[in-house]
Amino acid sequence: MYTAISKIRIFMDTLFEKSYRKVQSVSLGFTRSIMDDIRWDSRLIGIRGARGVGKTTLLLQYMKRFLPQDTSALYVSLDNIWFAEHRLLDLVDAFVKKGGRYLFVDEVHKYPSWSQELKNAYDDYPDLHLVFTGSSSLAILNACADLSRRTVAYRMQGLSFREYLNISLSESFPIFSLQDILENHHEISAEVLKKVKPLQHFDRYLETGYYPFSFEAGELYCGLLEEVVSLILEIELPRLRNVDISYVTNLKQLLLIIAESASFTPNLQTLSEHIGINRATLIAYLDYLREAHLTKHLYRDSAGVGKLQKPDKIFLENTNLAYALAAHRANLGSMRESFFFNQLEYRHKIAYPDKGDFLVDKKYTFEIGGKGKNSRQIYALENAYIAADDIEYGHENKIPLWMFGFLY
Repeated sequence: MYTAISKIRIFMDTLFEKSYRKVQSVSLGFTRSIMDDIRWDSRLIGIRGARGVGKTTLLLQYMKRFLPQDTSALYVSLDNIWFAEHRLLDLVDAFVKKGGRYLFVDEVHKYPSWSQELKNAYDDYPDLHLVFTGSSSLAILNACADLSRRTVAYRMQGLSFREYLNISLSESFPIFSLQDILENHHEISAEVLKKVKPLQHFDRYLETGYYPFSFEAGELYCGLLEEVVSLILEIELPRLRNVDISYVTNLKQLLLIIAESASFTPNLQTLSEHIGINRATLIAYLDYLREAHLTKHLYRDSAGVGKLQKPDKIFLENTNLAYALAAHRANLGSMRESFFFNQLEYRHKIAYPDKGDFLVDKKYTFEIGGKGKNSRQIYALENAYIAADDIEYGHENKIPLWMFGFLY
């Protein structure tokens, strides 16, 4: 009869076999830019982000590139059924005793006491380096307070337009800073256009290029993405944020309205009456959609925004969600603004200005539109620019919209 210790040892052997297999099979042909941003020498690293943005692949690529393929490094996913009856801390103890130094823990939100046990592992095993990821942003946010003093945290989002082109075309386009783009956009266009016509690929990116799994899913992609949205609304929000399941259909309708609207400025009174809940609860539900990476909210003041503050405008988190939810009814103007907001907000502070569409870093005002967009709405403003779709080259303060997809 197996003892508890012998069961763990047998399970460890199985885990190492699975870990080796996963690491060996992962491709190093393309790695996300966040790979170079993470301080991998930190003892406890947390990576949060929406489902499907490539967190698991990132871990396995790091292991393959930088760590020895022996018992000192291990990848494990907490959705393994073994953890239904066994503790993560027992696994950590057995791993360290076998010489383990680098433990990569995926899907932490599938294990109820993960934050407390990771905290204990950090405190009790000073030579152990831990990296954890969670597809449920809500679950990660719940535990941030417990781990905040110990964890170096990172947010991972979907592919930038630059990364999408690099994967699709096997290219190596570099990252450009916002300052580079504002000052040298004509030269950047010339360099990019030597290798590719970006507008030939831009619409495809807006529709299906944000999540890396699109390259494998093919025609099934939009259906799979819609299933991800349903999972968040029907399971994660009710379980992690106590959202009344009877309002899930209304939240789906709200996402559809945002996708189809030219500019969605929420009227809380109208929405509250339509959904049948009070104003405070409605604002809380809107914030849960933001936490779950389904929407992005724009405020006049990007600093000090509270959870019960009404957003000035609401966008879907990325343009692929609009095409998955609304198919051909997605509003083009809204998609352009969503793209700009998504790509800029990853590294910059974005607010809603008195004039124009976006205020970036409290300094730069942007108006978003098609190639015929003029400066009338931002005339006489300092540091004001137009991000225009359907152009390859810009002129003066008019910059191609696609170029803002090269920021990460």
